Amino acid sequence: MKQTVVLALGGNALTRAGQAGTHDDQQANALGMARAVCGLLDDGCGVVIVHGNGPQVGALALQQEEGADLVPPQPLFSLGAMTQGQLGSLLGLTLRNACAGRAVRVASLVTHVLVDPADTAFTHPTKPIGPFFPPRQAQALAARRGWTVGEDAGRGYRRLVASPAPQAILEADAIRSLADAGFVVVAAGGGGIPVRSDHGRLTGVEAVVDKDLAAQRLASATGADSLVLVTDVDHVALDFGGTAQRIVQTMTADEADGHLRDGQFPPGSMGPKITAAVRFLRAGGRVAVVTSASHVLAALQGRHGTRIVASRAAAEAVP
Repeated sequence: MKQTVVLALGGNALTRAGQAGTHDDQQANALGMARAVCGLLDDGCGVVIVHGNGPQVGALALQQEEGADLVPPQPLFSLGAMTQGQLGSLLGLTLRNACAGRAVRVASLVTHVLVDPADTAFTHPTKPIGPFFPPRQAQALAARRGWTVGEDAGRGYRRLVASPAPQAILEADAIRSLADAGFVVVAAGGGGIPVRSDHGRLTGVEAVVDKDLAAQRLASATGADSLVLVTDVDHVALDFGGTAQRIVQTMTADEADGHLRDGQFPPGSMGPKITAAVRFLRAGGRVAVVTSASHVLAALQGRHGTRIVASRAAAEAVP
């Protein structure tokens, strides 16, 4: 039976630190991801890709504001939809080119995610979007444009927006049908377009949903076997950055949850990935993996990366 893998790819992997975020930059960066997907396809896996959009949607928001005297700016949820189209096209074309010679079918699906309007995230913006700024420039922009800003990963300051928890993926059935039919599906881009339900009437919400948590919702809703959380490191580490830093090759959901509670995985870095992994396993998923794009297949086979599994018995089993 074919294994279905949901692959969560960060928007920062497509526009890397120090890059301007040109189309050529993003296309070159997408190639590594595409090669990883080709490897999964060659291994007989079905693949669903969820990508982030933090740098891209923030850049687009800046363009909207700069052009506001000429054309009316669009709300943030509409910009999320625009980046789904842009990055879905980019990833789809890159996949077709990278997997040349294979009968690869790719479908990019505009995807909406239901959120709770009472989520406390709306009063405490934490999701960084757009480019990095020096502190003084960031504060000036915040004062002029009404932004909330904050430091991100020690690399500078970025705009912060609300990031409510995803409650449901509205197009989950369509995504599952496409995956079952043999398509590589690009879905829930940017974490999905956030919407709220007002007595059954759906309306967009000013927010950007975390793509790792959206990937977990999608993986659980579609019955995927594996959740792969792609990052810029090969393994998860405990006591990261300290003299006692140590790599983790395998841990159970309970162990991972304990490390989360102990503060080992901060919200702004590894936290959402570990949270997504734990939720996926507790919803019935088989395995969650955290690793870099170049080691995805090896990590799924237990030869690289960090594997998170439901129990110690599963951890000791041969993949």
